[in-house]
Amino acid sequence: MKPPLYVRALTDAERLRLEADRRTADACRMRRAQIVLASARGLSPQPIAPLVGCCVQTVRNVIHVFHTTGLACVSKPSTRPKSVESTLNATNSERLQHILQQSPRTYGKPTGVWTLALAAQVCHEQGVTARCMSDETIRRALQHLRTNGTRAKHWITSPDPDYARKKSGAIG
Repeated sequence: MKPPLYVRALTDAERLRLEADRRTADACRMRRAQIVLASARGLSPQPIAPLVGCCVQTVRNVIHVFHTTGLACVSKPSTRPKSVESTLNATNSERLQHILQQSPRTYGKPTGVWTLALAAQVCHEQGVTARCMSDETIRRALQHLRTNGTRAKHWITSPDPDYARKKSGAIG
């Protein structure tokens, strides 16, 4: 069994800051400050968890983060991505549009109709994207390209000599 985990000895400035954070309205800051202060008093993670209303692993995580970042552990880090880069940038969107201008059968698919899921799969197979994108990502890329997913029926032709008459709906 591992030895109990405790925080290092706190300085007076750290203790004052944690005491102030313990009385804040932000529940996350308050709980983390309580964890660090309780650990500084000599409590191990096992009895701290029920005192602050969280699991033992959360207590251990806060103590580990305190050892690496100090008082920054009290403020909850942002959950936003560190770098936002569109998977379907301009170049990849153009490649997507080029793919969609061809038949799915060109890429070995058993259908002649594109779906968003099929477009995502072919984009991944052709190396346009690193992983298979969601339908929504493909739809937004098409929206950005000002292209819709409807079939262009007005230019479809057939070798049948009566195709134009049949397509127009005239029967007889």
